[in-house]
Amino acid sequence: MISQKKISFDITVYDSLTELENDDQNLMSVAVKARQRAYAPYSSFNVGASVLLENGEIIEGNNQENASYPSGLCAERVAIFYAGAKYPGMKIKAIAITAASLNHEVNEPAAPCGNCRQAISEYEFRQQEPIRILLMGETGNVIECNSLADLLPLGFNSSYLN
Repeated sequence: MISQKKISFDITVYDSLTELENDDQNLMSVAVKARQRAYAPYSSFNVGASVLLENGEIIEGNNQENASYPSGLCAERVAIFYAGAKYPGMKIKAIAITAASLNHEVNEPAAPCGNCRQAISEYEFRQQEPIRILLMGETGNVIECNSLADLLPLGFNSSYLN
């Protein structure tokens, strides 16, 4: 028998960064500073990410491109991989991601690419706790997702490999 199921999730939309709690404003502020240091000479699309760990540490990352485009690395993966290397086993509580273009104003939040969603999903699955996601462009709304699973509802994880 064929059936249809609907997959949906709730997001919280803030009109601006100032509506966030102070800790979330700080997390996004760190991501903005990281974005400003991105190395994106080929795409002209700068992304910054900051990761809040359960011990209170904030790890930042930004996209890193190279002439063998697209073999660089996205900001989200730079940040979570560094967090995993520096603080192995430490749970990730939240990730703030912000994007800007050198060619036009980005006034809508940009969600992580598929590779980044999969990488963040791995951490969420491993720690068995949701990772809250904050998304922002240069200006405008900030979107909050309660879990990476919201952005990748039928995710692949290590349970399929057993």
